[in-house]
Amino acid sequence: MTIDFSEVNKLKIAEVIADDIVLSSTEDALAILGDLYFQEVDRLFIYERNIIPVFFDLKSRIAGDILQKFTQYQMPVSIIGDFSNYQSKSLRDFIFESNQGKQIHFCGTKVEAIEMANRLKK
Repeated sequence: MTIDFSEVNKLKIAEVIADDIVLSSTEDALAILGDLYFQEVDRLFIYERNIIPVFFDLKSRIAGDILQKFTQYQMPVSIIGDFSNYQSKSLRDFIFESNQGKQIHFCGTKVEAIEMANRLKK
């Protein structure tokens, strides 16, 4: 796993780049947060393919536990991927509600995630 840093419209983005799953527990979330601690990042981008699949089964509570860490440490997160494969109404509702706030967003593309982050930064 690497974390690429970029700046778009004065928005500092940390993007997790990996070929495999890097986010499967709260410990993984804390490790990523530790890597970002002194970086003054405005938003973290992580891809759906890098998150353990059970995360998207809300009954497992893994999503809530992991996302709570990012919220607790005030690190806004955009999860980028294709969520149309998930048929759970509760997950669709969760994604909708998350996208109404400022902290956690589910976006289809990196461009969409950047646009959302820029809207919130203003």
